Amino acid sequence: MTTTPAYDKYAFEPFAVTADLAVLTIRAGALHVLLVERGQEPYAGQWALPGGFVAPDESAETAARRELAEETGLSEVSGLHLEQLRTYSEPDRDPRMRVVTVAFAALLPGPPPDSVRGDPHLASLEPRAGSDAAQARWLPYDTLGPLAFDHDRILADARERVGAKLEYSSLATAFCPPEFTLGELQQVYETVWGAELDRPNFRRKVLATPGFVEPVPGGAKLTGGRGKPAALYRAGAAVALYPPLLRPSLGSASASEGSPA
Repeated sequence: MTTTPAYDKYAFEPFAVTADLAVLTIRAGALHVLLVERGQEPYAGQWALPGGFVAPDESAETAARRELAEETGLSEVSGLHLEQLRTYSEPDRDPRMRVVTVAFAALLPGPPPDSVRGDPHLASLEPRAGSDAAQARWLPYDTLGPLAFDHDRILADARERVGAKLEYSSLATAFCPPEFTLGELQQVYETVWGAELDRPNFRRKVLATPGFVEPVPGGAKLTGGRGKPAALYRAGAAVALYPPLLRPSLGSASASEGSPA
């Protein structure tokens, strides 16, 4: 009779697990990311994604939400979309010790342009530094310098994941207030993809996609801006989009020729 050797947990070198968050939103027509300035070594004074160590009694997602609240002051966030991105486990990614991180991509609607539309709580989504962070700020994605650890790679992966999911899911509505115009929805695609889309073609594709958006009851319209009032919509019941809204080809300035969106 064979016996299984006793498991020796001390035969393996221990390592830590962290949770990091790439939190994206759109403000003033530009993609922004939530960053914290590290208040201690390693990388003291350098910008980094919010995150921290996973405690023995919590899951990675629980740790991610806790760290978001502790480092940025954002806790009960209305409209937060959070999904696991991937695991980063290069042996030398943290100079302190072997650290494996579970990264999450998080999306937030931008603050509404006035206090009448949408959820007024969204207007107060200004981060406040806490825990070991010196400060926390929304910074434009395209103006960022090098980040601490391997957070440049995590952030780039998060943007690519979001950009890909915009093609075949209704994820774009997570960037919008509860009630939005088709122009605002188009701005989400253009900002994340970095491409100009043909307005009539985009509008036609969105309205022809079952369950993507639905008109706000009563024919509500956005007034007060330039031009005629724009119809307001809200997210529909669809999760997957069929047909998908494909990104324009690389090198194309718009989606008016040969692209479904």
